[in-house]
Amino acid sequence: MSDKKIVVISGAGISAESGLSTFRDSGGLWEGYNIEEVASPQGWQKNPEKVLEFYNLRRKQAAEAQPNTAHKALADLENSFEVIIVTQNVDDLHERAGSNNVLHLHGELRKARSTKDESRILDIDADPIELGDLAEDGAQLRPHVVWFGEMVSMIEVAAKEVIEADILIVVGTSLVVYPAAGLIEYTKPNVPKYIIDPAEPQLYDMKGWVHYKENAGTGVKKLAEKLKKEHS
Repeated sequence: MSDKKIVVISGAGISAESGLSTFRDSGGLWEGYNIEEVASPQGWQKNPEKVLEFYNLRRKQAAEAQPNTAHKALADLENSFEVIIVTQNVDDLHERAGSNNVLHLHGELRKARSTKDESRILDIDADPIELGDLAEDGAQLRPHVVWFGEMVSMIEVAAKEVIEADILIVVGTSLVVYPAAGLIEYTKPNVPKYIIDPAEPQLYDMKGWVHYKENAGTGVKKLAEKLKKEHS
């Protein structure tokens, strides 16, 4: 086994290949919902029932989705490398594919938390959250996800992982949304960097990057084979 540490930054594109729709493909709507109404503190204050309905639907869809080739290829890399997945996704497809070290920047659909104390987190699996479902402190439960305008509390932990990376892989994200987009700036000089995206990457500086112009499944599988050959 190589002593190299691989850090993977993954985004919605990898889950899209498992049939989960993405914000950016939907023109501001997601399954008929206006995103600002269901993914912001203001939306929650205005109509919590609608927000819960939206996330209950998403949780059900995510539970029914299956990990794809890309998820499985990244999990398989753990047999040869130390692998840390830093994901912008709120589904658990990386975990179900077998990845053991997954850092969720934007929270997790399978968890709920207190509206009073965000450290009170509950694993709810694929169950819905309803109005009247309370945390241990008596407060209404809400989805354990980061809404627009909320702090991404895991960003510093993620930055530390990127600093320590010997190899960086970006897959399924255009890296245009901050703060996640800023993570790549923490990479040490001369670290090999790979981006897997069927479109041209929107990075302002492609110096030092190798672009696999493939979808996530095909690109990750090819890159994983290359890395295993070069570093085993």
